[in-house]
Amino acid sequence: MKNLKKILINIFCLSLFIFILIFFTISPYLFSQAGLGKGRISGIVVDDTGNPIEGALIVAQSIEHQTKLDAKSEKDGSWAIGGLGSGIWRITATKNGYTSSFIEMNVHQLRQNPPITFTLKKLPGAIALQGDKEAFDMFDKGSKLQQEKRYDESLEVFQEFSFKFPEIYQVHLNVGSIYMEKGELEKACQEFQYVLNKIKETQGEYKKDEEAARRAFTGLGECALKKGDLDEAQKNFSKALEISPKDSILAYNVGEIFFSHSKVDEAIKYFDLATKIKKEWPKPYLKLGYCHLNKADFEKSIEFFKKFLELDPQNPEAQNIRSIIAQLEKMKK
Repeated sequence: MKNLKKILINIFCLSLFIFILIFFTISPYLFSQAGLGKGRISGIVVDDTGNPIEGALIVAQSIEHQTKLDAKSEKDGSWAIGGLGSGIWRITATKNGYTSSFIEMNVHQLRQNPPITFTLKKLPGAIALQGDKEAFDMFDKGSKLQQEKRYDESLEVFQEFSFKFPEIYQVHLNVGSIYMEKGELEKACQEFQYVLNKIKETQGEYKKDEEAARRAFTGLGECALKKGDLDEAQKNFSKALEISPKDSILAYNVGEIFFSHSKVDEAIKYFDLATKIKKEWPKPYLKLGYCHLNKADFEKSIEFFKKFLELDPQNPEAQNIRSIIAQLEKMKK
């Protein structure tokens, strides 16, 4: 009896040891799954004349996990963000009175990541606005009300802002977004179109204010989707991507929209574009696998599923995809 008890105790201790060993082996992976880790990025923010910009908001967002980390630039324009996991991250720099800028990069934890320089261009009329604390406070107030979904109050603030500073046409993007949230789609479209018209009028071409033009065309596309006009939606999303052809997230999201509306051929076009922009991003390959599976094109489906597994073998969906591949290969025989 004593020997049996001793054996049971030994088995329990061994099991406990194995559990602890496994836990500490996979725990770094679990943390990385949340997008967090030991990676660090840094850089500087300057204006279009090369002068440092203080107080710019830098946001790093994991493409895979939607985890967000942020920092603000110092007086000399420098900034740094730590705690990033390995993988593709979108890093965005914004400040009132300037166009925003973003970059997507593959962040590494075990080696140094290259420094990032953001160059933010002053918006038309921003020079006069920068020294006007009342104007910035007004815009911030409207933005906070919008985030709190107090849309009517936010509209009042933005409309007052627009009346006082008509040269800052970008505020109409906020107004258009509010009208869209309220379901007033025609008014939303008018606001987005107003921005596009002002860019043409003041800048001559959309590329001169790429961020505002991209957001305006994307807004028109979203309005068209809410109206059920997929052709108009595709036209506007395509224009947004023409202006910002390196935006893999926009391409992927448009693909998702069309796939959810059973427009598989259109979805393939945008998921394929996302893979061309960001070759190491696994998710578009996964979606392409499902798209071709939907079309009963098993060869293509297997090809894209295998590419997904090659890029992200530890993904939670990996085992399911391996099972699908096995079934498809049996069907081919």
